Amino acid sequence: MRRNADRGGRRTFVLRLSPLYCFAQTGSAGDQSSISAYVPVVGSTLGADNILWKTQLELDNTSSAEVTVGISLPAASDQPLLVLTMPPGGIQRFDDVVGEAFGLERAMSPLLVRTQGRRSVTIRASAYGVRGAEVFRPEPISVSYGEPYYPVRYLNGLSFSDAFRTNIGLANLGDQEATFVIAFQRVPDRNLAVSRFTVPPNTLWHQSVQALFPMIDTGDDFSVLIETFSRHTFVYASVIDNATNEAHFVEPVIGAPTPTQ
Repeated sequence: MRRNADRGGRRTFVLRLSPLYCFAQTGSAGDQSSISAYVPVVGSTLGADNILWKTQLELDNTSSAEVTVGISLPAASDQPLLVLTMPPGGIQRFDDVVGEAFGLERAMSPLLVRTQGRRSVTIRASAYGVRGAEVFRPEPISVSYGEPYYPVRYLNGLSFSDAFRTNIGLANLGDQEATFVIAFQRVPDRNLAVSRFTVPPNTLWHQSVQALFPMIDTGDDFSVLIETFSRHTFVYASVIDNATNEAHFVEPVIGAPTPTQ
């Protein structure tokens, strides 16, 4: 059991762990339906300069009814799942969601949050680094409520130099491999380099930008255009200040989505 934090002076409560709950994303009025939301990446992983990167997670049930919430790591080994029952107004916090919620020492994956009913709990996530007694400033991570499909996405304001380093994440949560075409641009619509990368099903690829474009030595304030025809995919970037070891999460800029069949 985990004890939840107070909210606005309300008493604390003990969160009950339910048996594994079978969620259905759609259903008739008599079915128990659910709605999905995604954090594009959570993790507990050792990075450059011996910094351990972790993810804080907060779930907020702002509704007036008790809800059942399932959180899972679809790109981690065995796809671990934790099912929670949250009372009205309840807040559940994890300072290290990978370790505290799933009992894993090291893992990186998108986080799937599935809430029973027609309204998701509110989700707040942030990444932060730890090195010995040092704890670096947390950086908020954007949350996707629902799963619209965007074939073309841009990651802007990226850098890799003596001052900054950049990691790019490509996640494929589909049941077939996904091919990403990635273009390096300093000026919009002018590609300086193009890479093609295939990501297996239920896999997160998280690497430095140099792994995508090894022929480019340095660059500041550049963009990456990413195109894929595979649904159930997510992209992001993280720009890290080498002096402070603070991260800046970059969510994609998108155009008009393609309607889901």
